[in-house]
Amino acid sequence: MTTNPVCAQLDILPKSRLDIIDVKSKFADLLSGKNTNYKKALYCSFHTTAGYLEQSLCARLNYSQDHIRSFIKSFQKLFPIGANYRHDQMELRDELSDEQKKFEPRNADSHLTFMGSGLKNCVTYRNKKYVPVYFIDLDGVHDYGQRNRHTCAIFYNREEVVHKHKVDVPVSRHPIDSVNLRDQKLAYIEKLNHLLEKHDIENGRIDITLDPSERNAGLTVNEYETLLMRHDLVDILRNPVKFMGPKGKYLLQNPHTIPSRTIEYAKYDLVHLFNELMDVFQLSESMLERILSKFIALPASRFLRMKRQISLLITNNRANRLGKIVQGTYQSPVLVQWKSNGKPFRLLDVTITQFK
Repeated sequence: MTTNPVCAQLDILPKSRLDIIDVKSKFADLLSGKNTNYKKALYCSFHTTAGYLEQSLCARLNYSQDHIRSFIKSFQKLFPIGANYRHDQMELRDELSDEQKKFEPRNADSHLTFMGSGLKNCVTYRNKKYVPVYFIDLDGVHDYGQRNRHTCAIFYNREEVVHKHKVDVPVSRHPIDSVNLRDQKLAYIEKLNHLLEKHDIENGRIDITLDPSERNAGLTVNEYETLLMRHDLVDILRNPVKFMGPKGKYLLQNPHTIPSRTIEYAKYDLVHLFNELMDVFQLSESMLERILSKFIALPASRFLRMKRQISLLITNNRANRLGKIVQGTYQSPVLVQWKSNGKPFRLLDVTITQFK
């Protein structure tokens, strides 16, 4: 039996804007079935509007494409296509040339859905036979064509923690803030790569986790574009229903006006969202009523699935045995806070794991 970790890369052509693609069989074809010899697998997307859900959530959704689609669409109702996002106002995008602005897709909704629904760039799965693994693309087809997507997987049997440390990340005094951990001023990615060299790691994973003492903050991997992170995301954290339709907002703010009969909910965008979640998670109608009555009082941290941990892929290439952090061109690890902790920093726990 093969024991050394094996890595494979896959190109995907989505067929629709929201596409849910089982990549497990595609990797099996690439590796002639060798991936079935391994106990675990790390899947990584190199995009900011396409990624993976954690295996525990997919299990709750019965690994069903229909259930996963309903789950994602419920968040798309919070962040509808074509709302008044600053990220989509091309005249404000100073980092783009005039020619780029002509073809740049307006996809702020996809970025916000990625972050809000808890999609991740890297996930670790138990490599179970007959269990699918879904690559979820939120922006695969747009007005200017079809995207070519890239993902990879590392299959392995064992993992060993080789290094742990804590790091203070500077944050502003503003209650709502975001920090790009890929910022060259922090030089943090470079420091991590030096640690990989020191420990002679070829394939593995870096886990970055909020310290248990930290509250009112989350981590994601996405595009750190100013209008998206400093305006659209801030607007969502201040007012989670900012971009919803007026009927949905009214019902959310006045849940007592919603009829108790589930069939009548279908008239409104807001309740479509809850109906779909109720069906997917098999919630009772009474539980749905309780959620509706309390939803408006909840902070964004309670219903946006912002994570407390993110993972970064470590792998080598054929020309160099030494492993490096591998990310997509526009991917950045991002720390987000929606309430200040009263300190000029946030504390993160960093774990470097080697695959064997």
